[in-house]
Amino acid sequence: MKNILISGGCGFVGRNMVKRLAQDPNNRILFIDDLSVGEHPDVWLNEEKKMQDDNLCTYCSDGRLIFIENDFRQVLFNLNSDSEFLKKEYNLDLKKFNDVFHFAAIVGGRAMIDGDPIMVALDLSIDSEFFYWISRHKPDRVLYPSSSAAYPVDLQTDGGAIALSETDIDFKQMGQPDMTYGWTKLTGEFLAQITAKHYGVSIACIRPFSGYGEDQNLTYPIPAIAKRAALKEEPFEVWGSGKQGRDFVHIDDVIDVTLLAMEHITDGTAINIGQGRLTSFLEIIDLFTGFAGYKPTIKPLLDKPVGVHSRYCNMDYVKEKLGWEPKISIEEGMRRVYDKHCKNL
Repeated sequence: MKNILISGGCGFVGRNMVKRLAQDPNNRILFIDDLSVGEHPDVWLNEEKKMQDDNLCTYCSDGRLIFIENDFRQVLFNLNSDSEFLKKEYNLDLKKFNDVFHFAAIVGGRAMIDGDPIMVALDLSIDSEFFYWISRHKPDRVLYPSSSAAYPVDLQTDGGAIALSETDIDFKQMGQPDMTYGWTKLTGEFLAQITAKHYGVSIACIRPFSGYGEDQNLTYPIPAIAKRAALKEEPFEVWGSGKQGRDFVHIDDVIDVTLLAMEHITDGTAINIGQGRLTSFLEIIDLFTGFAGYKPTIKPLLDKPVGVHSRYCNMDYVKEKLGWEPKISIEEGMRRVYDKHCKNL
């Protein structure tokens, strides 16, 4: 059995990774989440529950999927202070992890990033404690998810947006990332490189752009817009002018390239994950309302936070190094999201 640890395993990306890795019967997965944002696995994990004891649940007939409801930092503290913690507390014989995926973070949409930046800065605490634990316990492979928010905001303006390349982040000549969230993710990348170099741990970093999917919650724009289109909202509200654009990439593609990155990257290098295509929110609204069969009046909400004007990526490096390109088009992915919300009405 391969032992896998996933922090933030009940959030959007985390739970999709759990479900993907659970398909391999040779994977024993310990996933941890405090459920401050994520959903309990009883809701989304289509596996038989074997046992529940206080804040521990196991799933599958052999109990190889193990969920602990707790703050990941507290678990790390206990693991550092007592090497037998999992054995003593949960009767889990998991001293060595092969793969570790670190999705635990203070995350949210634009309202969270702009509205509570110091709460978001707690990611610095989560990541520093994580890499300290990694440097001591040295799993075989580590995945650290950074963010497109780490890129300099002056490259994402109305008049000067470019397709962002991995080399547009240079630790020797820094640009300003997007709010405290961007700073924390940029710091996390630096810690990943230091940990890989000084402690000999294989680490890959990813910079996902605007990930979306059928099971994303309504605090994010894509599912929220899809639901409102399915309800035929009129007039249709959009934050800002709606001309601001993002690089939308389906979660299935994100998981695919994440796993590929872990096979090929060991030194903490970060790669983009996106379509390499800039799509405005007005275009997204037009797509969803087209699915719904109507054309509403657009009502801009100019008092709402919108972030940078244009954020999209250059995927040449990933294509050349990993031989990967996204499989799910914007139209197909958005259709999946729309159909899901129609079923839930």
